[in-house]
Amino acid sequence: MPLPPLKSVKVLDQLRERIRYLHYSIRTEEVYVYWVRTFIRFHGLQHPATMGGPEVEAFLSWLANSRNVAASTHKQALSALLFFFGKVLGTDLPWMKEIGRPRTKTRLPTVLSPEEVAKIFCILTGEHRLFAQLLYGTGMRINEGLQLRVKDLDFDHGTIIVREGKGGKDRAVMLPQRLVSALREQLSRSRVLWSADQEAGRGSVAMPDALDRKYPRAGTSWNWFWVFPQDTHSVDPRSGVVRRHHMYDQTFQRAFKRALTLTGIAKPATPHSLRHSFATTLLQAGYDIRTVQELLGHADVATTMIYTHVLKIGGRGVRSPMDSLPET
Repeated sequence: MPLPPLKSVKVLDQLRERIRYLHYSIRTEEVYVYWVRTFIRFHGLQHPATMGGPEVEAFLSWLANSRNVAASTHKQALSALLFFFGKVLGTDLPWMKEIGRPRTKTRLPTVLSPEEVAKIFCILTGEHRLFAQLLYGTGMRINEGLQLRVKDLDFDHGTIIVREGKGGKDRAVMLPQRLVSALREQLSRSRVLWSADQEAGRGSVAMPDALDRKYPRAGTSWNWFWVFPQDTHSVDPRSGVVRRHHMYDQTFQRAFKRALTLTGIAKPATPHSLRHSFATTLLQAGYDIRTVQELLGHADVATTMIYTHVLKIGGRGVRSPMDSLPET
């Protein structure tokens, strides 16, 4: 099915228009615009319609050889240019098949032990602590947790519905019983902000896709409000509307990093490590890998298999002969 003609004049605006038409996330939009802008500046502001394979190859070579970017970053830039030339400029891309793609190295994820996780929780406070506990207790990605709405918490069935996860898929995860009381308190705090927004005439929150047009009042309802709202209002980067956003990921990431530093844990852990730790702990407890795959929302069980390698760290689970020697 052919794409509709673009209305924007500037190439970067055309890129944004096409991304939004195809319902890509705001993160993808930011990343793709960044790489296309960098590509154009690299070639001295030459119009991209006049460029092709050699220019793309030169740019990617510069990234790899002069900037020494990681293979994942190299692929990200290539994906952005592939989208730009194919979906925005409508350029035939036979030469893209000839461009070398870097081989991504397989790396084991950073996993925290239950004792290390507990130390981090002791330092985190307030909603940051609860949010970290929720990530560890459910295996959600950080953005999945941040985008939780009130309606997604089902206390009666002990279930959390993760909406629009990676790949645009919904899934159900467990609602940790130890967090029920804290989550109810969090909802009480959120309702105070929601009520204040209603009185001030700023009760609307961002809605997925076109639901705000289909159900005009849904955006102001309590059911659609954020479980973890931001304290202040901000400007929606796409619509320009001033509204309340959910808690910023950077805010939580900084809090997590400070807590990790204070614990003295010498691991390059990030909030995503809580997800890794969730999966590893379940496998150690004997849960089936297919069950863990569904809870994590992995499309392929091969992705989940990486955690079985984590369990075999230290010689693939083999006991060292040094440990069998008698004490001297």
